Amino acid sequence: MTKKGFLFSLHGTTKAELADEALYYGIESQLKSAMSPPPFSGIDASVVTTVQPAYDGCPSAIATGDDGSVWIAHGGQLSSYDWNLSHSGTIRTHLEDITSICRVYPDIAAGGSESSAGLYFYDFSGVRNLGSIHWTDPNDPRIFKARVTAIADSPSSVFASFDCPHRENCILLIDKSTLKIVSELSRQPGSSAKNLAVGKLRWLPETSMVVGSSVTCGAFGYSGYIRIWDPRANEMVWEANEPGSGRSSRFGDSFADVDADVEESTLFKVCSKSGDLAVADLRKLGDDPWVYLQDKNPSMRNTSGDRPVGHSSSVIRCYRKQVFVGREGGLEVWSRVAKAENRVAIENGVYEGWYRRNFVDKVEDSERGVIQKIEGGGDRLFVIREEVEGVEVWESSCSSAAVSVL
Repeated sequence: MTKKGFLFSLHGTTKAELADEALYYGIESQLKSAMSPPPFSGIDASVVTTVQPAYDGCPSAIATGDDGSVWIAHGGQLSSYDWNLSHSGTIRTHLEDITSICRVYPDIAAGGSESSAGLYFYDFSGVRNLGSIHWTDPNDPRIFKARVTAIADSPSSVFASFDCPHRENCILLIDKSTLKIVSELSRQPGSSAKNLAVGKLRWLPETSMVVGSSVTCGAFGYSGYIRIWDPRANEMVWEANEPGSGRSSRFGDSFADVDADVEESTLFKVCSKSGDLAVADLRKLGDDPWVYLQDKNPSMRNTSGDRPVGHSSSVIRCYRKQVFVGREGGLEVWSRVAKAENRVAIENGVYEGWYRRNFVDKVEDSERGVIQKIEGGGDRLFVIREEVEGVEVWESSCSSAAVSVL
């Protein structure tokens, strides 16, 4: 019997209707358990659906939840989709183009734009604006209209990278409970590639530190930096600049993107010229901590054809002890190999045989468009492609068409 007094039938009943009935009868948690996808594995995944907002459906940023829910930024709006991927609300923001969002509480989002000033906080439960943060300096009138380039959060703080029109930039530490600025974590002039605004931030729960990276591409290739800060001491504890650091044999092969695996305490980068993937142990960082992973799979197809790998777009995301790499439109996964700990360590405590590369997608999947962003949430992977409407939702399935070569 449904909550409206009708006899219940599974025939023609949608997932949204099932969720509504489960909520009414107080069995939503049981339904979640029954309907949740299997544990996510990149080598056994496929696209199960595309979440597409009703208006201005080209997403610019996403934030995910541990239950597999997703928030989508599109056309100055934030749309929320619950664990069942059902639309649960949309908020019109003060920004025309949201390029960064972060889920700071289960119902509260922080959003910013690289084209408009300020960091804004929105409450989905009350569909309202909770306030905004602007970077200003009473002693320096040039610090105004600062735009947001990256956002991350810890249990008690929000970290936001701001960039002024004259390129001076910093990372602000914001108290979650009061939404007030606590301190400036880093301040740079922005006059060269080595001090441009941070484009990606990640909180490291094991050490309570923050890793940030900046990448720029010009006529002479890629350049940028990776830095780790200790917010408690308000100081930088490690950095790497490329080109300019590391082994000479890798000079000119700067990273195109970086991400941290918080579960494994490792840092990954994908090289811009060779396309190689490198890993560093966050507990044993030094002048050159990188170990370049070897791809020994002879059956892997060439995703870039006759074009040099360095001419393609690459993005990287670590999730569930797996490393996902988007190269142009292709999506691949580097997975841990069972019993790899028994293999011989080659340097810096990282094992050459730890990871194996496989494709997540089919050939036709890679033709849908260039991958712009990858995020994981619950037992799902979410993918945004450039100038393509909607967000792809990937889940593991026994009938997946992923290419897996042992």
